[in-house]
Amino acid sequence: MLKTFVFGSVFVLFSTASFGQSSSAPASKRAAKADTIVVRKPALNSKGTIALPIAIAMPKAVQPKAKVYKPVPLAHEKEYYGSMSGFVNEFVTKYSRTHNQTINVVHGRSNTQFPLMENVLQKHEIPKELKYLAVIESALNNKAVSHAGAVGPWQLMAPTARLMGLKVGKGRDDRTDWYKSTNAAAKYLVTLYEDLNDWLLVVAAYNSGPTPIKRAIEKTGSSNFWDIKKYLPKETQGHVLAFIATATIFENMSKFIKPGDATACDIPGAQNKVAPPQPRFTPEELKMMAIVKLTEPMSMDLLIHELGLDKKLMEKWNEDYDMYEYNIYPEETYSLRLPKDKLESFLNQKEYLQRKSKQVFSAQNM
Repeated sequence: MLKTFVFGSVFVLFSTASFGQSSSAPASKRAAKADTIVVRKPALNSKGTIALPIAIAMPKAVQPKAKVYKPVPLAHEKEYYGSMSGFVNEFVTKYSRTHNQTINVVHGRSNTQFPLMENVLQKHEIPKELKYLAVIESALNNKAVSHAGAVGPWQLMAPTARLMGLKVGKGRDDRTDWYKSTNAAAKYLVTLYEDLNDWLLVVAAYNSGPTPIKRAIEKTGSSNFWDIKKYLPKETQGHVLAFIATATIFENMSKFIKPGDATACDIPGAQNKVAPPQPRFTPEELKMMAIVKLTEPMSMDLLIHELGLDKKLMEKWNEDYDMYEYNIYPEETYSLRLPKDKLESFLNQKEYLQRKSKQVFSAQNM
């Protein structure tokens, strides 16, 4: 009996007698068979090369497709913003003017921290522009602590930080570590993106958590930020707008930095001469204007309705008030301008207007 062994493409036949098996054949014949090795010539294909047996052909490993992330939309991308392009561009200009001092301070810090952040974000294969989220979260201050207990440059809450692998305790808080906190933030951003598939929605969820975003999507049937915007908390709306503005400004710094600032000389194309400021109000407007100090936001729509104010006039006199409503104003107080003939009515109804405004804002927090 012969046994067959396969070595690559060569088939070798061995007699079983060579392995000590007994046979009833004569000894001389058994000896001849025991020393016999039969080599069968391999088959050749049409090219004259060895045709491998199908049984030993190994299939190629299937490589998983890499996740492709959408780019972060900057303000000038009309295709993304559509009919909201004008509003976004105007907001960016207004944000740049109001936050000019903070932008310059952060720009000075960014030379050290941005390269590290970009390296970590790129390792996670997500857009490097997401580093600007840390700008609006903490102004690139790794020691920042919020009233709610968020800590570090990315303002991570303790449960989220631990979920992303950070150590948070009395003796050690990785949220203040630039590399570790950026890595944790990147993982969290990826998790949110896989659920929401849009960076503006991710920024919104980073602020409020994903639940309000999903509820707004369910209510509207839309995954477009502008469709769900009015159903989100005011602070979350402002967070997204601040991110768009900050990313756009930093990516186009030479267009937005104020001429004559301390950092202007570092920006290509910046001018050293300071243009004289243009007056915001006419002498007639100043005569009929009263200013009251607000320590907390009130609903502008409510003020206009309850006090019978002219909407266009109020928007002109208080063009940056929406940032105070959105909780992204650089100061804790706001100097509200309103007609002098409405001042007494405002003061008489101030407590009611404050209470009612809280109800209006709370209704948006679904």
